[in-house]
Amino acid sequence: MKEFFPEIKEIKYEGAESKNDLAFKYYNKDEVLGGKTMKEHLRFAMSYWHTLKAQGVDMFGGETMDREWNKYENVLERAKARANAGFEFMQKLGLEYFCFHDRDIIDESMMLADSNKLLDEIVDHIEELMKKTGRKLLWGTTNAFSHPRFVHGASTSPNADVFAYAAAQVKKAMDITNRLGGENYVLWGGREGYETLLNTNSELEYDNFARFLKMVVDYKEKIGFKGQLLIEPKPKEPTKHQYDFDTATVLAFLRKYNLDKYYKVNIEANHATLAGHTFQHELNLARINGVLGSIDANQGDMLLGWDTDQFPTNIYDTTLAMYEVVKNKGLGSGGLNFDAKVRRGSFEDKDLFLAYIAGMDTFAKGLKIAYRLYEDKVFEDFIDKRYESYKTGIGKDIIDGKVGFEELSKYAETLTEVKNNSGRQEMLESKLNQYIFEVK
Repeated sequence: MKEFFPEIKEIKYEGAESKNDLAFKYYNKDEVLGGKTMKEHLRFAMSYWHTLKAQGVDMFGGETMDREWNKYENVLERAKARANAGFEFMQKLGLEYFCFHDRDIIDESMMLADSNKLLDEIVDHIEELMKKTGRKLLWGTTNAFSHPRFVHGASTSPNADVFAYAAAQVKKAMDITNRLGGENYVLWGGREGYETLLNTNSELEYDNFARFLKMVVDYKEKIGFKGQLLIEPKPKEPTKHQYDFDTATVLAFLRKYNLDKYYKVNIEANHATLAGHTFQHELNLARINGVLGSIDANQGDMLLGWDTDQFPTNIYDTTLAMYEVVKNKGLGSGGLNFDAKVRRGSFEDKDLFLAYIAGMDTFAKGLKIAYRLYEDKVFEDFIDKRYESYKTGIGKDIIDGKVGFEELSKYAETLTEVKNNSGRQEMLESKLNQYIFEVK
């Protein structure tokens, strides 16, 4: 089999003092934290789309990346070369998992039946590669947003034929994910939203979105898929008003339609930024509601107002993200998928390795810091003390449901003053800095 990265050897852990760009400084897959190895905690995955298909195109310029595996003329041969390159890439980086959209693994044909036939052929090849290398599928999903047929949405399109076509695509993608032993299936409503209410029946579109998600649940049960269903929140782009804006919006939607027991969320850092939230906020909200399923690991640019999908290198973000994961007791069947692409100017194949190493190291260091913070109860003890008024007296009566407005009014009349304590935000931020600087 052709080797696509002959100059790159297996990426190994060399420690923080290493000057080797092609080595891990913090990601030691065998290091044990809390009874689990770093590899088990992080469950890193390769994104098929950004890693193998991205060509460096932006709205102002064409391709800058000349990938060898994308040069094959025949659609099936090109898809096989892309898969071969991907599995070689995963092996050399020590990535255990990958994620894909249906249209990532092989290009779409004119007719759906032809597309499905090609999908079966490439999945045969991917299945063999998985058996040979031991790589696993973290999750599959469907691209129901790129083709012009989805210009007005997929399950929320005003055109029932588009709804049907999207359903057919999801059915096939679920079949493939199930066949390959995928541990999750993701629903990302790329164009499930609207631009203006002047031409939109939002009530019908919300209802149809729910009908579609119920069909997904029904089909999951029919084929015996054991994986977790995930919804990925995304604000704004590409439509002005996305129906899955953020975690809170998704939760409200699922609860309204009685779908909340079937779905968890796949949180992306860059999407949190676009929604006006921190990454930690979205993870925290998912965690305390019991729906934190998986993570798309990337970061955005605070000076740019679109989904830049950069590789995560911000240690503060990864530390606070992993703090939520540690408090969640892990991600279960989820993982950390690098939904990130190298910058347009980083066009050499080597840059793919350098970018993944940077992202994996940053999350590994974040995990170590987060675990130490959690073990030392740096924030937990402070938070516990800050809310101690709810453990005794009137506060405990509030928690226990023993008082109402009448009782609380009588109590308030006895107060001569209300004294608050400082939140000590700056002190806590300094402690966070201290742990980031000290943890090796």
